[in-house]
Amino acid sequence: MKVLILDNAEAAVRRAADIVARLVGDRPRCVLGLATGGTMLPLYDELGRRHVSDGLSFAQVATFNLDEYIGLPPDHACSYHTYMREAFFDRIDIDPARTHLPRGDADDPQAESLAYEARIADAGGIDLQVLGIGQNGHIGFNEPTSSLGSRTRIKTLTDDTRRANRRFFDTFDQTPRHAITMGIATILQSRACLLLATGAAKAEAVAGMVEGPLSAACPASALQLHADATAVLDRDAAAALTLVDYYETVHPGGRESVFDRT
Repeated sequence: MKVLILDNAEAAVRRAADIVARLVGDRPRCVLGLATGGTMLPLYDELGRRHVSDGLSFAQVATFNLDEYIGLPPDHACSYHTYMREAFFDRIDIDPARTHLPRGDADDPQAESLAYEARIADAGGIDLQVLGIGQNGHIGFNEPTSSLGSRTRIKTLTDDTRRANRRFFDTFDQTPRHAITMGIATILQSRACLLLATGAAKAEAVAGMVEGPLSAACPASALQLHADATAVLDRDAAAALTLVDYYETVHPGGRESVFDRT
């Protein structure tokens, strides 16, 4: 796993945006896998800014989001459909028909999960999957003990995850208990993965992901199996890593090494 450590959250966001923008610039018809959550908001702000100021175009890009809450229609204020429209899609030139999220209000969530997996395959797979990480090590809504061979499916959310998302809902009881999520094997099938983590609250999860054992107890540790996975971290998120000196020797200042593409 490539570990890029930046001095602060703002620099980490810019570095992650560089990676996304480079792919979109080089391959205008690429397929992006997208994530939600608080960590992603500054990234989408930066990409939106580059669309306006630098002419970065998403007109031919296709996107697939990781997950959606079961029971929420796309127009619900707390759905990830709404999140993506407000945080990103409405601020760039992407074709709405090329944006994809699971339907949380599907009559048959199991069938919707299978259909979503098929839609990803029909699009030729994901070129770059953008990820955040939960404090318990989840990626997407793949909670601890998720199968490392899992595909898009229904997951029951832990109370910790629900508490983390409680701020978006009126009460804890209204916070959804289930979601449709891409599975870990689906994520690993992406041609490249980019995980952005900032803040001290993510430090233990990041350490488990990068340096811990490969284990379903930390679902993000599955990224150790990916041939092209990059973790972009600020110093707070990197604080629990033991090999920081080595990572900074290979990628000083979060830059590419001499053997990487620049």
